[in-house]
Amino acid sequence: MERSSNSVAVVVPNWNGADSLAACLDSLLKQSLSAHIIVVDNGSSDGSVELIKRDFLGVELIKQNTNKGYAGGVNPGFRLAIEGGFDYVAPFNNDAVADPSWLEELVGYLDAHSEVGIAACKLLNADGSAIDSTGDYYTVWGLPYPRGRGETDVDAYDARTEILAASGGASLYRVSMLEQIGLFDEDFFAYYEDVDLSFRAQLAGWKVAYVPAAVAYHQIGATSSRLRGFTTCQTLKNLPMLLYKNVPRRYLWRVAWRFILADTLFFWRALSRGLVWPAFKGTFMGKWRVLTGFGKRRRIQRSKTVSDEYIWGLLVHDLPPKAAALRRLRARWWRLTGTGKQSNKR
Repeated sequence: MERSSNSVAVVVPNWNGADSLAACLDSLLKQSLSAHIIVVDNGSSDGSVELIKRDFLGVELIKQNTNKGYAGGVNPGFRLAIEGGFDYVAPFNNDAVADPSWLEELVGYLDAHSEVGIAACKLLNADGSAIDSTGDYYTVWGLPYPRGRGETDVDAYDARTEILAASGGASLYRVSMLEQIGLFDEDFFAYYEDVDLSFRAQLAGWKVAYVPAAVAYHQIGATSSRLRGFTTCQTLKNLPMLLYKNVPRRYLWRVAWRFILADTLFFWRALSRGLVWPAFKGTFMGKWRVLTGFGKRRRIQRSKTVSDEYIWGLLVHDLPPKAAALRRLRARWWRLTGTGKQSNKR
């Protein structure tokens, strides 16, 4: 494999994304800072592979026979970048496009800040009218959320800042960090594997930063919307694993009891929408992953280099902004008990 002059690789996972893939790759090829582009195809049957071979000869293609999800669709590209001696590697969704300076801004930030292992960009929706993510947070309820999602003031988050996690849809990772903490956990398949990796980075002493000058645009849900119940199943499966692997023992139960309430509410709401099989399948798989995940948790927690208090301080001590049902339930409890407290929002 030919090494890029600036030692940056971009990995695009693809599953039947031919409709959006060309625009994605065009935007990456037009970056002000050139990079080696790798597409990992997850067994597409829509002509994606033929499109790459015909129109994008400079793009390296890894073909997989089956759909291994986001995590399994990025990791082969990550491994190739590590083997090739690249300094940085960026996962990038096949339904996203990047501003011409997107990569240069992220690389410049990591070059200047050796303590930062992951740089997140400002990720907007497809037409740039609203925010998709300006970094992800994790709450003491065991619920992650993308900062600013759905807000239409796209300039409201224009300050560089440290965050807990970066969206895997368009971000930049330091290869030396990945060599230390590992790649995406493929047990997640899709959803929250990016929060998990960032959480592991934080536990290992790396920082995660938001770089607003780097901008990309994302067709939210373009892939998952094709599969009814997919998001429900993956959420119920992955959130317990995310909590159990990463929250330090000192605070595990303080997060877990809140999460059990939230998870139960989400399960019953899924049933009420007719998503019976996805709800039961996701719940069963989530419990199984926790029951069999002690080895992963032990490795992560034993290699932790920061204090439990530091991690606790990174968490948002409130519900996610859009957790409307849980907020109503909490408000009723406060009225019944006469209790309440000031939230500590981030």
